[in-house]
Amino acid sequence: MNTREISPGPSLSRRRFLTATGVLGAGAVLSACGGGSSSPGAEPAEGGGGATGYDGPDVDLAFWNGFTGGDGPFMQQLVDQFNTEHPNIAVKMTVMEWADYYAKIPTAVQSGNGPDVGIMHVDSLSTNAARNVIVPLDDVAEALELREDDFATAVWSAGEYDGQRFGIPLDVHPLGYFYNKAVLESAGLDPESPPMDRESYEAALEQLKSAGIQGHWMSPHNFTGSMTLQSLIWQFGGDLFNEDGTEVTWHEDAGVQALSWMVDAVNTGYSPTDVGQDADAIALQNGQAAFNWNGIWHINTLKEVPDLQWGVAPLPNIGGTQAAWAGSHNFVLTRQRRPDENKQEAARVFINWVSQQSIAWAEGGQVPARNSVRESADFEALPEQSALAQQVDYLRFPPSVPGIGDVFADFNQALNEAVLQTLEPATALSEAAERAAKKLEENRERYGG
Repeated sequence: MNTREISPGPSLSRRRFLTATGVLGAGAVLSACGGGSSSPGAEPAEGGGGATGYDGPDVDLAFWNGFTGGDGPFMQQLVDQFNTEHPNIAVKMTVMEWADYYAKIPTAVQSGNGPDVGIMHVDSLSTNAARNVIVPLDDVAEALELREDDFATAVWSAGEYDGQRFGIPLDVHPLGYFYNKAVLESAGLDPESPPMDRESYEAALEQLKSAGIQGHWMSPHNFTGSMTLQSLIWQFGGDLFNEDGTEVTWHEDAGVQALSWMVDAVNTGYSPTDVGQDADAIALQNGQAAFNWNGIWHINTLKEVPDLQWGVAPLPNIGGTQAAWAGSHNFVLTRQRRPDENKQEAARVFINWVSQQSIAWAEGGQVPARNSVRESADFEALPEQSALAQQVDYLRFPPSVPGIGDVFADFNQALNEAVLQTLEPATALSEAAERAAKKLEENRERYGG
């Protein structure tokens, strides 16, 4: 398992991203950390405040993350600037593939070789908290005078587990609506006014079909089909789980309506029958499709395509309720075998500083979680990111339940079976829900929930 210091690299791999966010089952890799005999959050950080800076002796901070793609250089620039402005704190950033990161960090923490500061996706916080890999940050939030009002409400709440805070949110990265202006214009549609509701969206798909264009390629894969289906379920008024995450609900009426809408697009010829991994994104770039629901990270990818005429907007409202899938990177502090108060205080200074300076991170293709940065003139000057930030009040995250990522393998299987038409949507979702319910029960026993 190799680690390295960050260097400029290609844009974020879709497969890497899925593994990172738990869609492929993040909970399973944590079993190497042992049973976790103590309660979540044992040995919390107890350093000084950090809100006003650090004036202690020189310290070195190990900062781990999985920013191996195009976002990595932006974070390295922030680290370099921080080190320049804080001569008594030396932050060394080590990056690795997200899958390796989540597999390595529990063992490293257990052996006393974990990082001082880390980044985790919001849907991995509860699992790592339950395994005692990361510590509560309520004292950090209090020391830095961070409040819910400082952040997007949904992502602030998503960082809590079992009554305690385990993540300080850095960003949100939502699903967005990308459209090819040239393709729309070729079919007689307004390239500056893409359809934003179900009626106009379906009418546009029909008009595109008449022009020989399959307008929206429905992915049967985790990326981006799973994120699309999740968004649609919420838009149709449903949910993936009940409120406390103890029961699966994606097979109920809203889920069937959402998945049926995707399948109907294939049946009516609005989409090809077997879309390959990433083919939906490539089709938009190549002028074969008009629409692509993809992540905000896709912005910088499209900017690199010569002469491409494209736009981006919040997701169309297909089901009647505004909703969109999103992920989020959160700062975490790992459990330390021998806590060092100076390092803990310096870590707080680093987290707070990056959070305040996160406009540079937004340029890498993110929406800042911090309201003051998101509402700044500098962020407004990023038109594509600002367009997707309009969704911030209705972004959705999975419930804070340990091992929640494990069950998405079943969800994604249902998506694949239905879109590829090997099972009817209702059957695929129901069978997947039955399998997932067993996993939820097993996880409650495993994590003591």
